[in-house]
Amino acid sequence: MGIVYHANYIKWFEIGRGELLRQLGIPYAVIDHMGYDLPLTEVSCHYKSPARYDQVLLLETEMVDLRGASIKFSYVMWDELREKVIVEGESVQACLNKQGRVVRFPPEIVEKIKTAR
Repeated sequence: MGIVYHANYIKWFEIGRGELLRQLGIPYAVIDHMGYDLPLTEVSCHYKSPARYDQVLLLETEMVDLRGASIKFSYVMWDELREKVIVEGESVQACLNKQGRVVRFPPEIVEKIKTAR
């Protein structure tokens, strides 16, 4: 069909999330080294227009809410010229310790996120 497979957008959201955290100085590897995991607990994707194979796309990723033990991101994917929205979405990640228990984000991470807002 020449149209991007629907599940790929969720993968691209993950890449956007990872790059945003890296820009904040808290890449996933650092979070893992600190003893925390950020598993996905919710995700939504609203398909507005189909993307085609080899089409250049732009992804905007934003942190929209930080609660004690969860963080919410929003995503907007555009065509190359920002003329058409392809998809919009959101995700929520929980903060877990290595024992798998939900815990508050450590102060070092909270501070970096607040500084970036």
